[in-house]
Amino acid sequence: MSSEPSADRSVPAGRRSTRRVDLPLRTDRRTSGSAGAVLRAVLDHGPVARSSIARLTGLSAASITGLSGGLIERGMLREAPEAAGPPGVGRPHVPVDIDTGTTVVVGAHIAVHRLTVSLHDLRGRLVTQRQVEHRDRSAETVLARLVDLVRDVVAQEAGERDVLGLGVASGGWVDAAAGRVVEHRLLGWRDVRLREVLARGTGLPVAVDGHSRALVHAEQLFGEHAERARSSIVHLFVGNVVDIAFASGGTLHQGARSAAGAIAHVAVDGSTEACVCGRIGCFQAEVSEQTLVRRAQVAGLIEEPDFRRLVALAGAGEPAAVELFERRVRTVGRMAATLVDLLNPEVLIVVEAGLNRIPACLDLLRTEVATRSLVCEDPVRSVVSTSFPGRVLSTAGGAVALERVYAAPLAQPRGSVPPAGREG
Repeated sequence: MSSEPSADRSVPAGRRSTRRVDLPLRTDRRTSGSAGAVLRAVLDHGPVARSSIARLTGLSAASITGLSGGLIERGMLREAPEAAGPPGVGRPHVPVDIDTGTTVVVGAHIAVHRLTVSLHDLRGRLVTQRQVEHRDRSAETVLARLVDLVRDVVAQEAGERDVLGLGVASGGWVDAAAGRVVEHRLLGWRDVRLREVLARGTGLPVAVDGHSRALVHAEQLFGEHAERARSSIVHLFVGNVVDIAFASGGTLHQGARSAAGAIAHVAVDGSTEACVCGRIGCFQAEVSEQTLVRRAQVAGLIEEPDFRRLVALAGAGEPAAVELFERRVRTVGRMAATLVDLLNPEVLIVVEAGLNRIPACLDLLRTEVATRSLVCEDPVRSVVSTSFPGRVLSTAGGAVALERVYAAPLAQPRGSVPPAGREG
């Protein structure tokens, strides 16, 4: 088991609550009356007085009192008297903040080679995570193992905290509304009903989504560029699976069959790599981790097909390993420039192993975008790497569950996880 701290957006000891005079007037009323609007306001500005939440959300004082009371009862908010300002005339205003000690969500990510299961508090911070390699890739085996791992992590790590649900992220074609993987060619899966199987096995409410869409939610909720990501964002994921997700005005585009963002099989000029789809020169075939590993083995850099070893070599400055990642980043940069011109987002966020470990890679990516894009005026601002380096997979799974919590916090059902090793 490994436990990895995430970026801590909790309030430092001694910090006072946000002042009402510093808050913007609310102009977007689509979530008026929503407990989710209250919870998101506290996430962004807490600890914050109820009167300030009213200003942020456009809700009445009576509505804020009722909604915040319900959120406190559910363990999602807490009163934070330690953050109150100095005593004044009249009744003191006790601010509220996100309660990070009473509830958690479980996140699960299904990758080509491994499972990742994690716990997260309501600020998205990683409480703990475990990763296990697949014994085989059949859906039946992987999901049975995932059920056992979820039960074990909850039993050993959740303690007395209420578990609000399980979020599952995967690559491939994922139908979020149906809770199933339509197709994942690298795993050999078709029509795998994740939500149904995992809800039955764990006893938890289960939400399912593709990992790029999940990471858009994470960036919008907790990311370093959250404000711009809520305006418009393109998220490009480059791993063994390669895909994108995009959102505008806070709305994530799913597509008519939940297939939006499938760029894996876009043709790349000059590529001779064979793809699992049977064609030559697909984007995923050119830049996937499997391709880099094979090239590294041919070059004698590694003996076993171990991508983590290759990343470590590149991070240590091994020239041939660095060159493999730089070649990949150039290709990714060309695709990124196309996406910038096509969708014109406020921010394009890229997940790629070299960007956070090899100093030259992010600059190289931005140079490619600046050279090829016709609309990108400031690539340093517009093209960035993930807000969650080193914990992308755990964050993706957790974000699927947390997005649902923040959308409708008082509507969340509560599940109970059977003991490890027993069927629910």
